[in-house]
Amino acid sequence: MSSKFVVASCAATFGIFEQEPVERLRAAGCEVRINPYGRPLTPAEIIRHGEGAQVLVLGNDHLDATTISALPELRMVARHGAGFDNIDFAELTRRGIVITNTPGANREETADLTFALILDLARMVTQSVNQLKGGVWNKIPGRSLYGKTIGIIGVGSIGMAVARRAMGFGMDILGNDIVQRDEAARYGLLYTSLNDLLAKSDIVTIHAPLTSATQNLLGARELRHMKDGALLVNTARAGIVREAALEKALLSGKLGGYAVDVYEREPPTLSKFFDLPNVLTTPHIGSATFEANRRMGDMVADNIIAFKDGNVPPNRVTAVDRVKFS
Repeated sequence: MSSKFVVASCAATFGIFEQEPVERLRAAGCEVRINPYGRPLTPAEIIRHGEGAQVLVLGNDHLDATTISALPELRMVARHGAGFDNIDFAELTRRGIVITNTPGANREETADLTFALILDLARMVTQSVNQLKGGVWNKIPGRSLYGKTIGIIGVGSIGMAVARRAMGFGMDILGNDIVQRDEAARYGLLYTSLNDLLAKSDIVTIHAPLTSATQNLLGARELRHMKDGALLVNTARAGIVREAALEKALLSGKLGGYAVDVYEREPPTLSKFFDLPNVLTTPHIGSATFEANRRMGDMVADNIIAFKDGNVPPNRVTAVDRVKFS
């Protein structure tokens, strides 16, 4: 085993926007390797990059059991984010590898992006900008948010932050989640069934984790249940919406628009329907602000330094409490 304490970061944005968290790790005696590609690493790249490392910092990279077994010195996985659908949590736990994350670090920023996408779709901002830059003066009629109904699928920390913003726009707010939080009442959010939410909402926004229960949660039947012309926004996980059904709903006009910030693989290979003028695609920028990046980076550093010093990391996640994170 190497005498050095090596931290290999696969996360595309750790130590990129803000350097201070990396400098904190180096000051604590860590050798830090930064992702050289600016994108999630492949399994083979993770193995090469993580050779001899005690800690992996993971963004949206996929870490499976085969890759884990090829890293015999690995003792800790620090998520630069909250969710765990991209890692083999059970295999890490079986091997006694400590797992941490950064809960709530990008809550407000992801909620901001969600509303930016909602406003863009509703007022056709991107379409109008592109037309005017192309020499076309055309006032495209959009739709108001005031008095409309927004449906929030997954009312965790990000979903609740979206509800706060929706209240400020004078919207009626519906929510669907397996856990009903008392805080929701402050923002006028009413919990209801998924079918009822889809049928009544002018805008549906997704903030649920990707689990076996939410995989392909919105398929052909669910999209048919939505209002004609409703808008759909996904800043959570790509696998929650069945892409074939989404394409059909957009091409038929059933959906009035779709905005997405998350993909199965990054960078993605986009299907042809993503070229539609009422489809917005952003490159997974929910947490891409200087403030959120510093917050997430500091939490990663806190977790790693505590582990290196023989202490329990402040954001250690076990199999019992991992369901809290979305």
